[in-house]
Amino acid sequence: MIRYLYGDQLKKFPNLAESMFLDRAAQFSVRLKWDVTLDENGWERDVYDRHNPLYLIWQNDDHSHGGSMRFLPTTGPTMAADHFSDLSDGVAITSPLIWEVTRFCLAPECDNALVSARLMLAAAELGHKFHLRHAVGVFDRRMSAIYKRLGWGPEIVGTRGHGRNAICLGLWDFGAAPIDSLRKRTGIGAATCRNWLNQSFNVPLQGQRIA
Repeated sequence: MIRYLYGDQLKKFPNLAESMFLDRAAQFSVRLKWDVTLDENGWERDVYDRHNPLYLIWQNDDHSHGGSMRFLPTTGPTMAADHFSDLSDGVAITSPLIWEVTRFCLAPECDNALVSARLMLAAAELGHKFHLRHAVGVFDRRMSAIYKRLGWGPEIVGTRGHGRNAICLGLWDFGAAPIDSLRKRTGIGAATCRNWLNQSFNVPLQGQRIA
């Protein structure tokens, strides 16, 4: 199932949180060899995990992490603004209707294509529920092929570097999210998605937390 959890809610799901941060370490530190910091538990966490982000997590049947991504509103601190402003020519991308997505992570043993589609569907459903316009994110160019195969590629705003290792800044248009095709690809129906959202937030649409 998909869980939408704020950072301060992770303590209620210790196994899910532990496996997510360990999988992030395996992906970003070990496999991709990014310059990231691991804590004393071997978890990969950064400063933006301290800002109570919203995590979209695919939870396996055994309650472990299958894949995840992290959302933060662009009205606060973001990686794009703090570290990659050159990719937008110094123009700040800031709006309550634009959220930053980072740390797209897949568990080592998961079905990459299926879990990726599930996470993209979860992101699209989130955007529609809260009337967001765009998601902004920094990603390796090699991810472009994955997004294209899923039918929801970003508009590239700027690029740094060359080849497969180039870094890109992109904007995903929630209005163009292929929700129906993602539902067919994942086998997850509209009612199931709606139930997951309602279980996770359990607040009115104009709840203070989202606003």
